[in-house]
Amino acid sequence: MNTINILVPDLPDSVNDAVIVKWHKKVGETIYCDENIVDIETDKIMLEVSAPCNGILNRILEEKGAIVKSTQIIGNITKLNNETKKKIDSITNAKINCIEKNSKDKEKKNINSIFNNFLFSNLTPSARRFIKLNNSNEKSITSNQVNYSVRKQDICKNISNDLHLNHILKNENNTYRVKMTRIRQKIAERLLQTKNNTAMLTTFNEVNMQSIISLRKKYNESFEKKYGVRIGFMSFFVKAVVEALKIFPEINATLDQTDIVFYKNFDISIAVSTSRGLITPVLKNADKLSMAEIEKQIKEFVIKSANNTIKLEELIGGNFTITNGGVFGSLISTPIINPPQTAILGMHAIKERPMAIDGKIKILPMMYLALSYDHRLIDGKESVMFLNKIKNILEDFNRIIINI
Repeated sequence: MNTINILVPDLPDSVNDAVIVKWHKKVGETIYCDENIVDIETDKIMLEVSAPCNGILNRILEEKGAIVKSTQIIGNITKLNNETKKKIDSITNAKINCIEKNSKDKEKKNINSIFNNFLFSNLTPSARRFIKLNNSNEKSITSNQVNYSVRKQDICKNISNDLHLNHILKNENNTYRVKMTRIRQKIAERLLQTKNNTAMLTTFNEVNMQSIISLRKKYNESFEKKYGVRIGFMSFFVKAVVEALKIFPEINATLDQTDIVFYKNFDISIAVSTSRGLITPVLKNADKLSMAEIEKQIKEFVIKSANNTIKLEELIGGNFTITNGGVFGSLISTPIINPPQTAILGMHAIKERPMAIDGKIKILPMMYLALSYDHRLIDGKESVMFLNKIKNILEDFNRIIINI
């Protein structure tokens, strides 16, 4: 029998370490290939480490709570020989054949029920943990035949409660204590870093969204039919921000001690809210993306974030951040800079307000914009002009076409 090492996934340079959250197997237990055996949390996402082969968990070198590094060995598996593997495969095939035989003369509903019962007996550890934490009814799970198991992402749609209130310790004062997740610890650290290490100011403006709303209403059906995705507000804002960054390069820059590092590329971070905290996946080379490509990537980010399948490399980098508190009903706010970036744009709720236009009162769909910036690098004049440029483009999107 061969011994196969269990390794921490290869972490990017910007991720220094990770913490072991939970082992799902004990030493001596059987492990199947691609089964999740240990959860590892970085300061950005939760990683599920899958078994590289069928075997027996031989050793656990790093216990729960241990800080580990990229590609570090944290345990090993004794690989099963061919004879043992054949026995396991025959048992699995027998179960499948039994299900197929018993379900031949039954309705589709009954077939799904039988198959789901089999799948429930083969839930991955992450799926079982989801059900346990949220008191989910296993009978309501819609099956997804992937290696004859139910994965966590297959039951995400059945879950609406917070998944992270584990390790709750109740006390006599009717309160409870929850250990901060790695990502929440990092968010707290970065917020303090921004507060203590930047001269952050915020400038505000408001934009008439009528032009954008009319464009979406006019072309959304054709856009969705051609590209398979709806046209949202975010693609308009990304395009406007990129054009403004081209004019104000100091906002597409960062400070490195006494040097200013200017970026030639336009990588835009998009803030996405998850149950574990806010993450900022990056639209790489946003200046080269079409409106449809932007919308597709953002939709993919949202889905991946919800299913905890987003990749670390998709969270690395970013020169400027856009955050939309309007989806939660925020009317106005002061977004906090995402270091080492030097500015962030906050979008907010669209509200109909009376506005004075050419001496007349009109009811218009208005949105407040907020630009938080590091005053060490960006002067007030540039910040105001940058925000005005975004406002002007959004109110007349034809400006992008004729480059004014």
